[in-house]
Parts: sequence; structure tokens; C-alpha cells
Amino acid sequence: MGFVKGLKCRECGREYPVEPIYVCEFCFGPLEVAYDYEKIKNVLTREQILSRPQNLWRYRELMPIDGEPTCGLYSGFTPLVRADKLAEQIGLKELYIKDDTVTHPTLSFKDRVVAVALTKAKEFGFDTVACASTGNLAHSVSAHGAAAGLKRFIFIPASLERSKIVASLAYGPNLIAVDGNYDDVNRLCSEVANKYKWAFVNINIRPFYAEGSKTQGYEIVEQLDWKTPDAVVVPCASGSLLTKIWKSFKEMKEIGLIDQLNCKVFSAQATGCSPIVAAIKEGVDVIKPVKPNTIAKSLAIGNPADGYYATKVIKDSGGFGADVSDPEIIDAIKLLAATEGIFAETAGGVTLASAIKLIKSGHIKRDDRTVLCITGNGMKTKEALTGHTGEPHHISANMKSFEEVMAKIGS
Repeated sequence: MGFVKGLKCRECGREYPVEPIYVCEFCFGPLEVAYDYEKIKNVLTREQILSRPQNLWRYRELMPIDGEPTCGLYSGFTPLVRADKLAEQIGLKELYIKDDTVTHPTLSFKDRVVAVALTKAKEFGFDTVACASTGNLAHSVSAHGAAAGLKRFIFIPASLERSKIVASLAYGPNLIAVDGNYDDVNRLCSEVANKYKWAFVNINIRPFYAEGSKTQGYEIVEQLDWKTPDAVVVPCASGSLLTKIWKSFKEMKEIGLIDQLNCKVFSAQATGCSPIVAAIKEGVDVIKPVKPNTIAKSLAIGNPADGYYATKVIKDSGGFGADVSDPEIIDAIKLLAATEGIFAETAGGVTLASAIKLIKSGHIKRDDRTVLCITGNGMKTKEALTGHTGEPHHISANMKSFEEVMAKIGS
């Protein structure tokens, strides 16, 4: 048996049983999983975690499942890379990259949430899974759903990068390309979810799905020798990842896996879609929807479902937010690759470029132990760099031609 007490409304606190529902029927607030932390505290220790396989399920008592995990057994426990060369360039003493560009089957942090969502969908008895996606979630549901033997319906904006569309189609799902942006797709999916009895991972399964993001926070703490960083910079689309990283830190403090929680949480967004950062800068808790216009398509959610809760976490932790232009995103992707050998997708460029701004503005101090959450591999969005990199040195197949190039390189 698991350690879930039930679902609880994040607004009015009303409690619900564990079912595929996601909205409070009284106040229409979002539902969240509630746990019995006293019971978890009695069974989950650092030693037990360390004895388990290096995947996201090493924290399974803090996941919303009843039995053994059935999906995502090869997801999670991605590297925490100490980035000394990059730290020197951007003015930090101690910098780490939480590198979700590798290890995961589909090379993004979405493999975390999908592992939990599909395990729970199977517990509920669903035979079909679906999602609304800006790309990475489409890959993950397509891949993990195939491995789990589930039927899959994937809804995406038709304007998505071609490489992301092909990567989803490779797994053989029913891929539905919708004319419109992500918010249009999501609205349609809400209607579809009301008619078809499918497990929509980010709609009726959302309370369980979202919990998978916590594993990134658990790993950061474990990899920092059971301490939270002083600062963590998180890219925001819906805002869910940021809120769940904070929840993971609070849970580890609650059950005694860490002694202190002293961490400022910072939001990173593209200027062309920055409703969460705009609210933070304006000092308000009302999220004003925007129409996305940015190369960072995986973050292009103009009406973020968890935007209000993300702003609350940022304020409560003493953090802040930054937004960056498309050219700044491209420069940051290239900087991360050139200094640390990590090729990030556009969302990773948003994270690093935002961190640079936050350091320059003094919100992140030089001595702050800082973690940047890099959530997806650059091979997913390589089109964004077209025309923004150097060209290869073209030579004839002889030594003279090579030496001519070497003379130019050396000059």
C-alpha cells in the first residue's frame, strides 16, 4: 500500500478520495495529493534510499502510487554536474547543472511525470492515455505508453518544431496536430477528456502526474549531500515544476531527511511568454494571460495552470524571476555547450540566460550555491540554432588543404 491520504483542494482545503479527478467541485480549485508524512517518516531513511536502484522510484513512498511502479523504471537520477568553467564566466563561486538532457529515455524531465502518471493510470484501469503537449510530453507519453502497451492520443500545436513531431511519430501514437497555440490545444483536450474515458496525464490524472516533478528536487538534495542549494533557477511553462521542486524540499524537511531548508527559488521565462515573471516583477498574484511569441516553444504556455502557486513559492522563498529574449536564449545555449559540454534545448537557454540576469541584478549572490535546472536535450530544438553557429572548415582530402585551414585557425 502507498502513503496517500487522498486528494485535497489547494484553495478551500476540501478533501477527496483517490480518483482520476483534478478540480474541486465546490470552488473549482485544483486538487493536489496529500500524504501521511508521519507514516513515511517511520519507514523512509537516507540509508534506504541509497540502497535502491538509481532511478526516480528510489523515493517511491513519496509518490502517489499504491503498488509497485510499472512505468519509467529507467527514468530519473540524472547527473548533478559541478559547472566550474561556466561559474567563472557568469560570476558564481559554486554552480551546478541538474542535467535532465541525459539518462531519461526521451531526454527530458517529462519522463519523470509520465512515469508516475502512467503507473497511476494503469492502477485506475485505463487502457488509453492522452496529453496536450508542447513537445517533450508528447515524446514521453508516446514512448512510455508504447512500452506499457497503452493506446495513445497526443495533441500538439501544429506549429511545433518538425523534429519534435517526427520524434513523437516514431513511437506510433495517434498524433493530433491542432491549429493554434498550446492554450488552444489544452482547451480542446479538456472537452475531449469530458467525452472520452481516457487518462489525460495533464488533465484528469494531473494531481498524480505533477508529483513526478518532485523527484528532480529529491535528487538535487541527495546529490548535494542532503542539503538544499542556496538558489535554484527553474524554467516555467505551467509553473508546476517550480512548485513541485519546492514541495519536495519541504517534504524532505518534514520527514527528517534534511535538517534545514534555506533555498531561494527563481523563475526563468522567455520574454515572449512570461506571465509568471511579469506577475513577480509587478508584485501581484494575478496572472495575466499572454499570447506566446518565442523560440522556447516548450515553455510557451500563455495561461499557466500553476502560475499563481509558482508566484507564491517564489515570494515565500525570497526568490525572484527573470525573462530573456530569443537572442539571449540562443547565446546561453551556446555558452552552456561551449563551457560544460551540455547541449540544452531552448528551455535550457532560458534558464541559463535568466540566471545570468539574476546574478547581474544581485538577486543571486556570488557565494550562493546555485543549481540550474536544465530540462531537455538540445537535439530536440536544434532548428533554433540554424544560422547562429559557425560553419565547418571545408577542405580537399590532402594535407596541404588541411595545413591552409590550420594557418587560418592559428592566425
